[in-house]
This record gives sequence, structure tokens and C-alpha cells, in this order.
Amino acid sequence: MDLHKKRILITGGSSGLGKAMAEALVDCGAEVLITGRDEAKVERVAAELGCWGMAADAAKEADIQKVFESIDGAWNGIDVLINNAGIGFFHALDELEWAHFETIFHTNVFGAAITAREAAIRMKAQSFGHIINVGSTAGSRGFKTGSVYAASKFALKGMTQCWMHELRPHNIRVTLLSPSGVPTAFNVESREEKPLKDGLLTPKELADAVVAVLTMDDRGFIPEVEVWATNPF
Repeated sequence: MDLHKKRILITGGSSGLGKAMAEALVDCGAEVLITGRDEAKVERVAAELGCWGMAADAAKEADIQKVFESIDGAWNGIDVLINNAGIGFFHALDELEWAHFETIFHTNVFGAAITAREAAIRMKAQSFGHIINVGSTAGSRGFKTGSVYAASKFALKGMTQCWMHELRPHNIRVTLLSPSGVPTAFNVESREEKPLKDGLLTPKELADAVVAVLTMDDRGFIPEVEVWATNPF
């Protein structure tokens, strides 16, 4: 895909991985819309990157619908969706609550699915598109206290595989991007970015992977990419 003038939506695009992806794609000449829950932050980051920003909560279907109504008005279609919005918190099995699953699944699973649904409707109409779901290595390997978060990422991986098969006949590619440890604002209550650390990935590695996945020839696609820190220990 030639990214010049391509219409790209990145959820959770005002910080961390989403922000780095938006910056890289703007540099490639794409038209980018980032969304996030903090309106002031989204507007500030969008102005900084030279893209379009819109406040929206990925866990609310009404917000998702408003985003796509705006996309219809401004772009009349969408070429790339990057389902990046995600949350996580971690509890031992004997501390789990029903609400923990509801909270995380509303963003990581339900919101991702409904956002992809709206993108797929438009991509099928134009017989072209690419959906990238940002998962986690936790979507393939569980870990201590990860019951809820890992379950949400396992679910996202399963949905991604379903969409791959469903959308291929419509010339739509679907990719799962699964990073290991990356210091970002993820799981930080203040939403401030964590400092980068030697041995861990940086958001730029994931942005570079997204650009590589998107810019390969459209006759093929990469179904899954895991990006691991070489020596985080």
C-alpha cells in the first residue's frame, strides 16, 4: 500500500504506541485521525503531529458511531484502522471481580469489535482496506495476575483470525500486532508516559512494524507480528 493520502484511524492515538504510529504515518503522507478519551490531550497531540484529533471513548458504541459519522463526512471512506485503544489492570485469581472483566472487555474486546465492524462496512463498499489490531504477547501466553488482561487479548487474537478469513474475499487485510514490554502510559492512572528503559522496546519499534506491514504489496499481507524486546532482564 502506498500510504500517501491514505485515510487512517488510530484509536488510543494520543499517547504511547498510538502516538508513535500516528507520527510515523503522517511522515509517510497519510491522512490520520487519532482518538482518545481526553479531549484536551487529543487536540494538543493532533496539533503537534499535524493530524486530525477527536475525543472518543473506545468502550462506548455511541462514541464509535460519532467517529465514523465524522469520517464519512470528511473522508467518505477509510483505508486503514489501527485498533490500538486498550486498558489493563492485574489481580490474583482470588481477588477477581465481575466488574474487572466488564471494564477491560468493554474497551479491549467489545470496542475493538464494534470499531472494526464500522470500518469493515466501509472497506467492503470500496473493496479495499487494512485492519491492524494491537494485541499483546499476553494474547498467546498467560502470566501471573493476568487473568483478565490476557483473556481480553486472547479474545482479540481469536477475533482477528476470524476477520482475516471473513474479509480476504473483499480485498481487506487483517493483521495482529503483538508487542512484549513497552514503557508507555498504559496502566498509569495519571496517563503520563513511563520513561524508556534499556532492554525494553520503544514505541518507535512498533510504529516501524506498522509501516512495514502496511507498505508491503497489496497482493499479500502479514497475519501476525510479534515484537519482542531482545534482553529485558
